[in-house]
Amino acid sequence: MNQVLVIGGGPAGIMAAIMAARNNKKVILLEKNDKLGKKLFITGKGRCNITNICDVEGLLESTLTNRKFMYSAYYSFDSHAVIEFFEKIGLKTKVERGNRAFPLSDKSSDVIKVLQNEMERLGVEIFYNMEVKDMILDQGCVTQIITRSRTFDCDKVILATGGLSYALTGSTGDGYRFAKKLGHNVVQLSPGLVPIETKEPWVRKLQGLSLKNVSVQIIGNQKGKTKILYEEFGEMLFTHYGVSGPLILSGSSFLPKDNVHGIKIIIDLKPSLSIEQLDARLLRDFQKYSRKQFCNSLDDLLPQKLIPIIIELSNIDEATRVDQITKEERKNLVQLLKGLTCTIQNKRQYNEAIITRGGVDVKEINPNTMSSKLVDGLYFAGEVLDLDALTGGFNLQIAFSTGYLAGISV
Repeated sequence: MNQVLVIGGGPAGIMAAIMAARNNKKVILLEKNDKLGKKLFITGKGRCNITNICDVEGLLESTLTNRKFMYSAYYSFDSHAVIEFFEKIGLKTKVERGNRAFPLSDKSSDVIKVLQNEMERLGVEIFYNMEVKDMILDQGCVTQIITRSRTFDCDKVILATGGLSYALTGSTGDGYRFAKKLGHNVVQLSPGLVPIETKEPWVRKLQGLSLKNVSVQIIGNQKGKTKILYEEFGEMLFTHYGVSGPLILSGSSFLPKDNVHGIKIIIDLKPSLSIEQLDARLLRDFQKYSRKQFCNSLDDLLPQKLIPIIIELSNIDEATRVDQITKEERKNLVQLLKGLTCTIQNKRQYNEAIITRGGVDVKEINPNTMSSKLVDGLYFAGEVLDLDALTGGFNLQIAFSTGYLAGISV
């Protein structure tokens, strides 16, 4: 019979199903939702950043957890192979800033459509609303998959159930439960690529303000020493609870999984200027507006919404005439602009996380095949594994690369 069952109709499961079917296997895909790729549909704000066009070294550098494990998967199916795969099944693509690849149409639905068409062409049998309840082991092999409504016999199983992020899309951690039942260890889970809640009230006053071309450092204490956990240049956003945006989402993956309380975020509002250059720039602005009040002197330098906050934090009275501001006050203002600091209180929850950190321990998985070292005929792919990467298409690349290897290996 040689029947392969794929559990999960996300990017990893779909890729695995396609590759197994291309290798002449009878493939059944079980999806708990009423449609495929629910999470894929909302990725990249509905545009679907399918991969990042860089070399394998770039993919490895952008993989944060267990990058060595991904070596074989990336070399088997890299980002260029992903683009070629999609072009061949009818999806035109484009590359934008940061080497991020998107469908030319900017519609994630087009990505799902071509994948679905390819599965149908290959004869993959898809069952919707089919939530798996149990897996039956016989002599060290998974032989049956039990759902609410029926039982499926199988020779091989590919578990691609996703993580815990965006539970409304079906990512409710089922795969972790099955993995544990089958003897696998699951590494501590936490939300990944997630917004951050901060302590200071002034942050909430900036809700909706987006900053471009800023630099962010995340600084924590380890064994009594201050350590830079993350540092990057780009965009961020203030929210009603704290901070978000690409810089912050990526930075969240460098935070400890459990206690993040008290870790600092330091924002350099003018990273292209040194302290001396910024001081000279301020001096020029102050000379230009020397007869004005301090509150009317920063329009050339900062977004309007940020000015009252900077004035408040500078401890310079807003009514002070600019030519009355002391050299010491100006130096302190420069330090503030180069190091606007807020304190982390918490990470947001899984319903706002792009991915799940943690998952099935990759020490128990063969990196060349994605097969379990503990259970014959069992394979894993995608977010269910303890793998995660930066934003920019890298996490979908993990899904496609691991799905590809699992699919060709069955």
